[in-house]
Amino acid sequence: MADSSKASVAQFDAVVIGAGVSGLHFIHLARQRGWTVQCYEAGSGVGGTWYWNRYPGCRVDIESLEYSYSFSEELHRDWEWTERFAAQPELERYLNHVADRFSLRPHIRLDTRVTAAHFDEASSRWTVRTDAGDVVSARFLISATGFHSTPVLPEFEGLDLFRGLKLQTALWPQERPELAGKRVGVIGTGASGVQVIQTLAPQVARLTVFQRTAAYSVPQQNCAMDPQYQASIKSRFSEMRRALSQSFAGTVIVHSRFDTPATRSALAVSEDERRREFEDRWASGGLSFYNAFSDLLVDEKANATLDEFLKEKLRSRVRKPGVAEKLTPRGYPVLTRRLANDNGYAETFDRDNVELVDVTAEPIRHFTANGLVVGEREIELDVIIFATGFDMGTGALARIDIRGRSGRSLEADLAQGGWPHLGMMATGYPNLFVMNGVGAPFYNPMVLCEQQGQWILRCIDQMQQRGA
Repeated sequence: MADSSKASVAQFDAVVIGAGVSGLHFIHLARQRGWTVQCYEAGSGVGGTWYWNRYPGCRVDIESLEYSYSFSEELHRDWEWTERFAAQPELERYLNHVADRFSLRPHIRLDTRVTAAHFDEASSRWTVRTDAGDVVSARFLISATGFHSTPVLPEFEGLDLFRGLKLQTALWPQERPELAGKRVGVIGTGASGVQVIQTLAPQVARLTVFQRTAAYSVPQQNCAMDPQYQASIKSRFSEMRRALSQSFAGTVIVHSRFDTPATRSALAVSEDERRREFEDRWASGGLSFYNAFSDLLVDEKANATLDEFLKEKLRSRVRKPGVAEKLTPRGYPVLTRRLANDNGYAETFDRDNVELVDVTAEPIRHFTANGLVVGEREIELDVIIFATGFDMGTGALARIDIRGRSGRSLEADLAQGGWPHLGMMATGYPNLFVMNGVGAPFYNPMVLCEQQGQWILRCIDQMQQRGA
């Protein structure tokens, strides 16, 4: 250490921030290496995204069998999924099982938020502080704060006047509020909004959906897990993991076969063949459209073929006059925003108790004691739910006082766009590694955390070999 005043500070090889998917995996990697490791988690339980997000209908949009760790074939074989696309409670149970099975809990301190991490150039170590008063020192600082960990808090005029219940999907209370028979409004129609809307519609007296940007929506085709299907996928563990590592987005299962990287152009095949490919992926469910053809994201004409297909499907799903038009995405190419994976979302708007408000035509002007005003009318509500998204990537990291060489501020560097190398390291912040954060690829988090974790270890090995 640089001076004797630091002699009493606990020393670790690595400090990990966050006990979600990435954090749990890196603790396991560190323990395999025999490192001393301390993880701090702001929540009262492990699981990250699947601890905080517990709103009605919350579930993963990647198949359960590929949204799982691959570092242990025994874990993959032994855990029995109950649904093709697991819901939040099952995913939280799975991650708790991992924490117990691999003895990760002794290295995790819950209900503790990291407030500061400063790099000490004299000792080449990080001094980490928490809101519980901890002060520890680490050679390596691993940020596993996640891509979806800091929700965007809504700012609307008069919001404090509203006397009803205010809820946010990403901060849903542990004790579920009773919403049956209530007049409920949902602001936001991204992935979380789609799930909560289709789930609550049959339960509430009236549901009003406030939409700014319509999402391209594809059916998830979720169902109870078929035992034979599960056994078939598990028996091809090595083949699936190899396919995942070569995939576009870390998801490969289509009709129980494993997708290979798309090589065909959507424009090089006949219209009938292209249609069959799209129909096959529509029937399979999930997010496999990203890998249907090689040029959907790079060629405007190719992209337009999928755009036309999905809009045609939408028009066939909604009967209520004018609603399909409101639900039709505009102003951006398909696949450039995340597809919404639904289980009856479009059909929800045919219900008599559901209204869709296009806030580009009727802007939200302000809240009142009894609801909110859109355009020239007031909509009375008992409950308002904000599904307004996340401060993606930088959110949680930028809220920690991280100082690198010469006291430079990570928050300031992030604000100026400074995060160049693979989205995992930044100049001026030695031995700081970020998992699934700023600039991370759009990818299955389970696969990504394993790839990033192994990359970090290889990087550290090379650093140590060079005395860096």
